[in-house]
Amino acid sequence: MTTGRREPDRNADERTMLEGWLDYHRRTLAWKCEGLTDDQLRTASVPPSELSLMGLVRHMAEVERSWFRRVLAAEDTGPIYYDEADPDGEFHLTGADTWQEAYGTWQAEIGAARRNAAGFALDDPSRGRGRDGGEPFTLRWIYTHMIEEYARHNGHADLIRERLDGVTGE
Repeated sequence: MTTGRREPDRNADERTMLEGWLDYHRRTLAWKCEGLTDDQLRTASVPPSELSLMGLVRHMAEVERSWFRRVLAAEDTGPIYYDEADPDGEFHLTGADTWQEAYGTWQAEIGAARRNAAGFALDDPSRGRGRDGGEPFTLRWIYTHMIEEYARHNGHADLIRERLDGVTGE
């Protein structure tokens, strides 16, 4: 798999720009995981941290699900990898956890996110609410937050990847 990344067109309209940057950061995380074994993808960054590339992908599947399904579309979907007993379950990996499953789940959540977002204008309020139960969010806010979330975790992915095999890159 070779992950192609392209920055959005500099003259794009706002929605195209936001969707383009979000896709760029999604592809960046996939790129940081390219060419590694399941064991490498499960390897924690620096003990005692449990942060790993596979854990980041599983986390982003949960984040996509939360914002685009539960908040934006008010879908009644539970978590994928965590529960009340293990609120950080997406980061608690075992030898049975595979890249194929994590990647497939993440891509399915991205697909659901795109489908749900297509039904909203940037200023439309979400049908659901966040954890605080407060005001709804606009799609614009969700897109901006997701770009921030990916950008932050892609910085983590840069460091983890460099530690694993020395590969660096933008």
